[in-house]
Amino acid sequence: MTESPGGAGAPASPPAPRSVAEGAVVELREVTGETVRAICRLEVAAEQVAFVAPNAVSFAEAYFEPKAWFRAIYADDEPVGFVMLSVDLEKPEYYLWRLMIAAGRQRLGYGRAALELIVQHVRTLPGATELLVSWVPADGGPEPFYRGLGFIPTGEIHEGEVVARLVL
Repeated sequence: MTESPGGAGAPASPPAPRSVAEGAVVELREVTGETVRAICRLEVAAEQVAFVAPNAVSFAEAYFEPKAWFRAIYADDEPVGFVMLSVDLEKPEYYLWRLMIAAGRQRLGYGRAALELIVQHVRTLPGATELLVSWVPADGGPEPFYRGLGFIPTGEIHEGEVVARLVL
C-alpha cells in the first residue's frame, strides 16, 4: 500500500489542476439547479474582490436583466469560473459583463480559453462586429489581461470603468 504524503491514513491531496498548455479542456456550460451552488462558491483572491462581483450577485442581476447570457466555466470537468454577457440584439451590442476565474485556478490559461469561446459565441450573433468590456483602472486589475487579448480602450469611461473593444 502506498502512503499519501501526509503519512499513514492521511487523505491524499487532490491533483494539481492541469493548465491549458498541459491539455486541460475548457468549456462553457449552462448553470443548472444542480450546479448553481458550486458556481456561487467560486471566489477570486482577496486582493481581486474590488474588480469583480461575487457570482451570486451576478445571478441575481441576470435574473432581472433579460439581456443577460451567462455560463459556468469548466476546466477538465471542474467548475473554475463564471462569465456573463449583455446581449442586445436590437442595437446590436455585445458586452462582456463579467468574467471571473477562481483563486487557485488563475494563470492556467482558463480565462484566455474561455474568452476565445465567448468570442466564438458572439461571432454567431446577429450584427456582431465587436465585443465590449470594461475594467476598474487600478493596480492588480484585469487591464493587462484584456489588453493582451486585443481589447483597445475606446476613450469612454462608464461608471468609473475604462471601456474597451475587441474588433471581431
